[in-house]
Amino acid sequence: MWTVVYMAHNKADADRIQCHLMNEGFLVKLKPIGREEEGVFEVLVPNGEAEEAHEVLVNL
Repeated sequence: MWTVVYMAHNKADADRIQCHLMNEGFLVKLKPIGREEEGVFEVLVPNGEAEEAHEVLVNL
């Protein structure tokens, strides 16, 4: 299962967060909410990594 750790309001922010988390060693998926052109994306990590990923994001 995957857990949402961030809601990005555009593709550029989603890509930036994904890249940062991946550089920290996390598996990351992006999931568009609604139509992709609306630009809202969920950033997801595996359940077991969610707490650590959230801590990384808080310290960005």
